Formats: sequence, C-alpha cells, structure tokens
Amino acid sequence: MTTVKGPGIFLAQFMGDTAPFHTLEGICKWAAGLGFKGVQIPSWDARCIDLQKAAESKTYADEIKGIVQAAGLTITELSTHLQGQLVAVHPAYDAQFDGFAPAEVRGNAKARTEWAVQQLKYAAKASQNLGLNASATFSGALLWHTVYPWPQRPAGLVETGFTELAKRWMPILNTYDEAGVDLCYEIHPGEDLHDGVSYELFLEKVNQHPRACLLYDPSHLVLQCMDYLGYIDAYHERIKMFHVKDAEFNPTAKQGVYGGYQNWIDRAGRFRSLGDGQVDFKSIFSKLAAYDYQGWAVMEWECCLKHPEVGAAEGAIFIQNNIIKVTEKAFDDFASTGKDEAFNKKILGIQ
Repeated sequence: MTTVKGPGIFLAQFMGDTAPFHTLEGICKWAAGLGFKGVQIPSWDARCIDLQKAAESKTYADEIKGIVQAAGLTITELSTHLQGQLVAVHPAYDAQFDGFAPAEVRGNAKARTEWAVQQLKYAAKASQNLGLNASATFSGALLWHTVYPWPQRPAGLVETGFTELAKRWMPILNTYDEAGVDLCYEIHPGEDLHDGVSYELFLEKVNQHPRACLLYDPSHLVLQCMDYLGYIDAYHERIKMFHVKDAEFNPTAKQGVYGGYQNWIDRAGRFRSLGDGQVDFKSIFSKLAAYDYQGWAVMEWECCLKHPEVGAAEGAIFIQNNIIKVTEKAFDDFASTGKDEAFNKKILGIQ
C-alpha cells in the first residue's frame, strides 16, 4: 500500500489578471500558504508555462520547476484538457470550440486538429523534461451528439467513430510512451470517453495501449448516477491521476440528469466545493490506498455557490484530513507467534 500524495491543486480555475493569480510564482506562493504541496499546471495558460519551450528546452523546464520548488511545492502533472478536446471535434461544435485554439487556426478544422495533436506531443516531452510520469487530457468527441440517439444511430456508427478517434490518438499515445509518461483521460460528459463502457471501446481500438490511462474524478460519475466506488475496483490498474472534486445530484419531478437547460445553480446535478456535496471521499481514499495508488490527490475547484478562494482554503484541509497514512504493520502483530513451517504443518495436521 502507498500513502496518496497531496494535497495538490489544479491551477486552471484560479489563474487571473490580478496578483497573486497572474503569475506562476505568485499563485504558487498563494497555494503553499494554504497548505497545498503540489500544483497541476494548465499547459495552455502562458502565464504558467510556455509549453513548446518546455518541450524543446530542458533548461527552461528546470526554470519552471525551480519557480514551483522555490514556493515549497512540486509539479504534480501538466494538463492538456483544452488541447485534447480539439483532437476530435464534431463540426456542430466548431464555433464553440474554436476559442480553445490560437487565432491563426480558427475557422480551419484541419489546421486546428493538427495544432492540438502537436500540443499533446509537446506536453509529452515537456512532462519528461519536468520529471513527471503522468499528464491529464480530454479525448474530444465525434459521437457525443448521438449519445441519446433520436433518430436511432445508423448501424456501425459507433464502430466508425471509435476507429477514427483511436486513429487520431495512437500517434500521441506512442509519443507519451516514448517519453515514459501516462496519458490520463478524464472521463467526462461531452467527451466520447464519458464512462467505463466508452473507455473500454477506446481501449480496444488502441490495442490496450499501456499509456491510455485514467484521471479519476468522482464528480462526473455522480452526475451520471454511476457507481463511482465500483469504478475504482474495475479500473484501479489504469487510474494514474485523481481530481478531488465534489458533486451532488438531487433529481426532482421537473428535471434529472439533463438539467432542463438550466444554469448550474438551478440544475439537479451540481458541482460543489469539497465536503459540501455527496461524494464519499473516505471510501475513495481508502480504496486508492488499498489499491496502491501512486499518484496525487489534486483539488479541482468547481462550485456554483462558494467563492473559489474559500473553496481552496477549505479544500487543502479537506484533502489532508482524508489522506490515509498507510500502516507498515498489521494491527494484530502483537499476537504473532512468528513463522515456523513445522508449527504450521502441525496446526494443519500435515505429517
């Protein structure tokens, strides 16, 4: 068993235009002051990192690492959620997702995809240069508009969709393998990899690629009414990252999973600050410890009610209080009679 590392914090939702949130140095000092021990860096945010430069220059990567370490922190992982989303985009979503890409490739789906693929490859090398062993991303989606099919899906549509998705991701996964980094897909509604079944469809298409791993975030499973504890039992060997995020699902006579087009605060399913939702984190941390999870517990703050700085301050304490320092001995060792093969055979009646 292994003691989970943490608490860490995903910086994406906290970066801003004012101090201390507008520079990597400033936000790291702020996070350290709250008790966090690690930071997960959004690789698309130039205020945190120049991704291409980190991929091409070990010296620059060491400088980024030095800024974080000077605050008493560790880089947990890099995130490529926004770039990963752009690896596969259905044309219906082109206009909405164009904002994730630089101006020079907007309005050009082919160029945007090529840019995204290169970004993922940069992140693999940057992770290697930073000494990291895992990275987070989204799968993108070609099929999501058919998730609740009406009219019915044509025969073979899902097969074709996942074949194409795998075709786009295989070269990226191979790049991560060469860099010695696990690529962890966040299972998330809106992505083609949105539950266990869709993840397994993808795994089959990428030939069970050893780097096609998982970022475990129970909040997205709660909002899909899934067994988020059983999910750990099913996929613990593939879970290499952990977002500590809370959620609640309170269906009514008027709305359920789909939320009636309501704003987050009015939806039946809502993300909440740590401890304010329905996720059983004690059981989650227990399972991860028992399954020898080697990674970090990283807070991702998304709450429709609580102020982010309050959520961060409470979140550091919450994660620290839930991390289980694993035992190095059995509780009944005091009653041990030692190891003696002859004695064991005698007890079993073996001559």
